Amino acid sequence: MQPYIFPYLGYFQLVNATDKFIFYDDVNFIKQGWVNRNQILLDSHPHLYTVPLDGASSFRRINEIHLGKLFDLWRIKFRKKIEAAYRKAPYFDPVYEEIQMIIGRDYTKISELSIASVELISKYLGLKPTFSSSSFENYRNEQLKGQDRVLDICQLENATQYINSIGGTKLYSKKAFSDRGIELFFLDPKPIFYKQFSN
Repeated sequence: MQPYIFPYLGYFQLVNATDKFIFYDDVNFIKQGWVNRNQILLDSHPHLYTVPLDGASSFRRINEIHLGKLFDLWRIKFRKKIEAAYRKAPYFDPVYEEIQMIIGRDYTKISELSIASVELISKYLGLKPTFSSSSFENYRNEQLKGQDRVLDICQLENATQYINSIGGTKLYSKKAFSDRGIELFFLDPKPIFYKQFSN
């Protein structure tokens, strides 16, 4: 999966279902995507936040895009927004401490920040896959695209199963995977309803 900043619940359900989770960080950045954006509840309404970037372009890879000059200012404002939105929520203190630790580190690229947000929240939740990234592993298969590249990564990892989010049903063929001895599964996120300030 592409690395997303503090991603949605289904992303962590996918992390939980894997033995090895590979961040797909050397693919093209999608503007208006979720690599550097997400939502929080502010006064019970969704509020979009965006991490500032320098030179964000769909012609550049995620791991090539730097955090913007306004990142330090953004993280101060973000902390304040989180505190204002969630101060009275259950478990605020331990989770806020995690958020502080994640955004307080020194990063130069959005991939580093997004990956850290997933890894550290996964650890907090007790999820224990091995994490890696497609750029770190240096698979040398950048000439391949889409399903072919994912299949190649699976084979290089000696994977017997590949799990993708439900959106992948339009992108990946079970037959193409089974022809290479790999079972393909799609995870449909399970909604969890809980009380915060209201249900």
